[in-house]
Amino acid sequence: MSFILSAEARRDPAALPYYEFVAMIALLMALNAAAIDVYIPALQDIGSALGVVDENKRQFVITAYIIGFGGAQIIYGPLSDRFGRRSVLFAGLSIYLLGAIAAIFVPTFEALLFTRLVQGIGAAATRVIATSVVRDRYHGPQMASVMSLVMMVFMVMPVFAPNIGSAVLVFGTWRELSAFMFLFGLAALIWAWARLPETLNPADRRPLRIKPVAEAFRIVLTNRIAFCYTLAMASFFGALFAFISQAEQVYTGIYNIGPHFTIYFSMVAVFMAASSFANSRLVSRFGIKKLSHGALLGFIAVAALHLGLAMAYGGATPFPLFLTLFVIMMCFFGFVPTNFNAMAMEPLGRVAGVASSVLGSAQTLGGGLLGGFIGYLYNGTLIPLLSGFLGLACLSLICVLVAEKGRLFGAAPRAVITKP
Repeated sequence: MSFILSAEARRDPAALPYYEFVAMIALLMALNAAAIDVYIPALQDIGSALGVVDENKRQFVITAYIIGFGGAQIIYGPLSDRFGRRSVLFAGLSIYLLGAIAAIFVPTFEALLFTRLVQGIGAAATRVIATSVVRDRYHGPQMASVMSLVMMVFMVMPVFAPNIGSAVLVFGTWRELSAFMFLFGLAALIWAWARLPETLNPADRRPLRIKPVAEAFRIVLTNRIAFCYTLAMASFFGALFAFISQAEQVYTGIYNIGPHFTIYFSMVAVFMAASSFANSRLVSRFGIKKLSHGALLGFIAVAALHLGLAMAYGGATPFPLFLTLFVIMMCFFGFVPTNFNAMAMEPLGRVAGVASSVLGSAQTLGGGLLGGFIGYLYNGTLIPLLSGFLGLACLSLICVLVAEKGRLFGAAPRAVITKP
């Protein structure tokens, strides 16, 4: 059997075996996580090589990608509904590869930030198309099963990506790291081109129109539950992106961990992934609101405690205490995003497909901007980061209270908005 699907097989959504399909979708999702986290151990080298005097500006390498990734998601949904999943995926991956290969040769920091923005814009296609092809091919419990496997890989990638980055830096510089990410994206493109069939039924292709996107925006902005939970997610993601941006400075600048700080970064990611997995097992038993609202309150309590202790210790808690409290916070974090996103989607009815792109774009872009702002406030202590954690979590709680009319832990919303 040929590795490359025939023209006829490419028109059959079921042509790809189940496990290969899951592995391919997981790889496409993992590309995004890797493109963010693999650069964390290289930020100091990038700053030194490109003459970045302000150390906090090195974080923009992460922020630029997140902004591109968040902002571009909204365009790929309508494009893939019109032109098909394969062509839009290949266009996005091609844009990503152009940005990745350009990053190898950039002469200035500003040029590197532009290439990272381009990478994010291109890679946004993988996030949207991965979800779309699963929805095209599977339904109901089987779709949920596939997405659970895919998301498990996506959540585990932050455990490995910084260590992969450190390993590459042993043998080269951040430019070789950019080359590695180019090869990663190229491998994904070749595999998808050779083996991924077109999953969108020709009869389901829709004209490319602005109206459905505008309608989805209108519903998200005017529906209290959808709008407030979207803001809550953006605020909460801001805390995560702030940590990612400051991680290298916190571990190496405050605690003098050295290059192997990625091990501790991965340890935190392991607990966050484990709590996300536990959420999938516990949500049917305890309810989506009890778990997510309780986790948000727990996150706020630990963030406040950590901030108070950091102030008492003169700016930073001892490392064992820091790591313990951070692990606890990330455990709480893992119970929030999936549940908040589900509640934001609950009232959106028939516009759920386009609205999903709107929500994903707003949450990632908003979180990226908030996280980048907090990350830039780093001053050699934990105070800006923990203050940002507490402030953003409290803002998220306010949004939840508005969505729920002041009641937490209640029954899930049932009202559905349909397209007029």
